[in-house]
Amino acid sequence: MTVTSAKGFVAAGVRAGIKKSGNLDLALVQNIGPLNSAAAVFTSNRCQANPIIWSKQVILDGQVSAIVLNSGGANCYTGPQGFQVTHATAEAVAERLGISSGDVLVCSTGLIGEQLDLAKLQTGVALAAEDLSASNGQLAAEAIMTTDSVSKTTVFSSPGGWTVGGMAKGAGMLAPGLATMLVVITTDAIATSEELDQALRAATRVTFDRLDSDGCMSTNDQVTLMASGASGIKPEFDELAAAIREVSQSLAMKLLSDAEGSSHDIAIRVSKAASEEDAVSVGRSVARNNLFKAAIYGNDPNWGRILAAVGVTDAAFDPYDIDVSINGVSVSRKGMPDQSRDLVDLTPRAVQIEIVLNAGSHEATVYTNDLTHEYVTENSDYSS
Repeated sequence: MTVTSAKGFVAAGVRAGIKKSGNLDLALVQNIGPLNSAAAVFTSNRCQANPIIWSKQVILDGQVSAIVLNSGGANCYTGPQGFQVTHATAEAVAERLGISSGDVLVCSTGLIGEQLDLAKLQTGVALAAEDLSASNGQLAAEAIMTTDSVSKTTVFSSPGGWTVGGMAKGAGMLAPGLATMLVVITTDAIATSEELDQALRAATRVTFDRLDSDGCMSTNDQVTLMASGASGIKPEFDELAAAIREVSQSLAMKLLSDAEGSSHDIAIRVSKAASEEDAVSVGRSVARNNLFKAAIYGNDPNWGRILAAVGVTDAAFDPYDIDVSINGVSVSRKGMPDQSRDLVDLTPRAVQIEIVLNAGSHEATVYTNDLTHEYVTENSDYSS
């Protein structure tokens, strides 16, 4: 269940000494072909880390031979020196693997505003290059963790004989576009970079971009998709796109369940909206409402906070023709109370919010978490 489940990929996860904890902190994934098609999507935050700036240039030709990822430092707002470190890291990978540095993506995650130690990165790259193996995908997933409590991997095996695998990291600053994450998805299917780009953007739009855990967008988000073609099979595009979407959804839900300090995973389904954009807007507004999130943390089915959050959007609806259910209990219909809120059980981790706008035929689901004491505690001393 890793990025090396797909044929044609090898990986490594090593200790480069970047993290003070001494844990694994550098991952390397190589596509050994025969194809090296790739696509990537990046954070929409205008304040972007040096690895994002570098990787945006690398992906332009749709060809990627390797991706190197470090945890323990974001390499963001580190000036020209920070960009030189990113460039030199790609060159170190290229030299060790006998490839072009222009085909090496670089990802970093960690604290903003701290310079990375280039010597440690180069040492880590050397160790990783020596340890590349199809059996080391799990170590790579562990090496990209920051505040994650668990590594996140998944796999889709097609009956047709091709595979899509993936790994992700992310536990805080989870908000679109993309949510805070580093994600690597691999497939051994035959596909062009144009096909991968189309499939990846379609997948992220309804998975990672619908994850809105804490409303905070990162500077380092990157989701990468690579195809080796090693299965020798070219599936129908729709079949491949569906598999990539399934892997993306699986990883997104793992990110949701590991969000910093959370005690509830909340799915906010908005239906009968005038447009998909309206449905997303309403879902996002509820997901970012701290009063609602605090109520869920306290197991309080305070549905008034849901309607108050809906009302600040520009979506088309009649404010007195909205229906709201919480975990299957209809608590409000057409602007009035319905069943007693005392019937709602919020003790399970999973929470389902249903908002029916009665304004059209479109729907969308946005995912979030509750706001807990633990979340505040963890983020109050992140840089100390």
